[in-house]
Amino acid sequence: MALPIINSIASWILKKRIHQMELFMKYPNEVQEELLMNLIRNAENTLIGVKYDFASARNYRAFAERVPVSTYEDLEPLIEQTRRGEQNVFWPTPIKWFAKSSGTTNAKSKFIPVSSEALEDCHYKAGKDLLCLYLNNNEDSQLFTGKSLRLGGSKQLYADNNTFFGDLSAILIDNMPIWAEFSSTPSNKVSLMSEWESKLAAIVQETIHENVTSFAGVPSWMMVLLNRILEETGKGNLLEIWPNLEVYFHGGVSFEPYREQYKKILPKSDFQFYEIYNASEGFFAIQDTNDSNELLLMLDYGIFYEFIPMDTFGTPNQRVIRLADVELNKNYAIVITTNAGLWRYMIGDTVRFTSLDPYRIKVTGRTKHHINVFGEELMVENTDTAIAKACAITGLEVIDYTVAPVFMQGREKGAHEWIIEFRHAPEDPEHFRKTLDETLQTLNSDYEAKRYNNMTLNPLVLNVARPKLFYDWLKEQDKLGGQHKIPRLSNERHYLEQLKAMQLDGLMA
Repeated sequence: MALPIINSIASWILKKRIHQMELFMKYPNEVQEELLMNLIRNAENTLIGVKYDFASARNYRAFAERVPVSTYEDLEPLIEQTRRGEQNVFWPTPIKWFAKSSGTTNAKSKFIPVSSEALEDCHYKAGKDLLCLYLNNNEDSQLFTGKSLRLGGSKQLYADNNTFFGDLSAILIDNMPIWAEFSSTPSNKVSLMSEWESKLAAIVQETIHENVTSFAGVPSWMMVLLNRILEETGKGNLLEIWPNLEVYFHGGVSFEPYREQYKKILPKSDFQFYEIYNASEGFFAIQDTNDSNELLLMLDYGIFYEFIPMDTFGTPNQRVIRLADVELNKNYAIVITTNAGLWRYMIGDTVRFTSLDPYRIKVTGRTKHHINVFGEELMVENTDTAIAKACAITGLEVIDYTVAPVFMQGREKGAHEWIIEFRHAPEDPEHFRKTLDETLQTLNSDYEAKRYNNMTLNPLVLNVARPKLFYDWLKEQDKLGGQHKIPRLSNERHYLEQLKAMQLDGLMA
């Protein structure tokens, strides 16, 4: 069958899903309420369901009154029971897969349960919806005439008591239908290679001769791969290698610090960038229109959403609200209940709503990744946007960064200390430092108030990182590739001091 015909048939099938999306956009709160009741009914006879008497829970209020909000540490004993082979603990169908995730904020590994329902009705469904939305918005797309270059995790699956764990991407690849591999590159074998640097070389060799029409992966690591491909081929931009490129599906970290770098190596006026918001715990939101920075919250993936206003988070007055009660432009921590048995689970992310009809969001950071030592309420969204704007003004490119407080000592005022790795070191670091500080003040009124006349905060401190500092730090932590990322903001100086020590060692070597 000719490729254009395959493209047309696939497009027709995927677009049928649009009508179901329109239903949850029209009746969002009803869809969510019904979904919660279905989750509760399904889990009535599990250990959790019996403990909290799900059988008598007839509405959201009853559910919220008896089931506490939980963290991974709260659920870990139950997860470990299931990993040892016990079933029907928090979900009625067998849990065989666990997405291993440690992040950069916690050295201890987490094992997030992944049910067959979560695979089919959340992760795979979201993958289809992403294509559906993209094709609906781009009717002339020729996406299926070529392959998608995917860059996922770098860990294979490991067996343990008849259960399996590994990166979520490895679980997804292991369970994909065989036809899915034909539309992707590199091969499953290369995609699941464990050693990052060998994997990078193998991906280059497998993909440069393919007809790649799309990319999918985390912006920071994808940029490393694409720059390697340009070096290997000696080409000036990616269109010289893959002339039919049309879209990059990205997520995992904010795209803003990288947007201009991607535009430079993809000089095509109608090239599309589509953002997704997913994690080991589930797939949550998808960009649903071209040229947008807002994500449509997907409400029929077996995930029930609740939110904690960040102005009450972690305080005695902490509140938990339903989707129906959220407000525009306020920061919320997300709480989810899922079809993999996570009950009122805090995933650690923060979002704000940009639209209530339909519900659209922007990811603003992590509950642990912010700085509020001096009342400045600095979020990752602020610093990512400030970096992007400062780069646009100064003509520089940032590879990675992290920020920590400089604590007050005696009469010495506090400040924020940054380590930034540039693609090319700035000739005038002071100009960039001043631009960044001023830009940040325009984006965050609390930071501006603390910086006014240096009343509480001194000007930010800028350290220009040596080349590959952040790469070397991640390598030392065994966190190269996949979903691993640099902790952008912290209320303490642990990461910053480690990086400064590595910086000094590297310069002295």
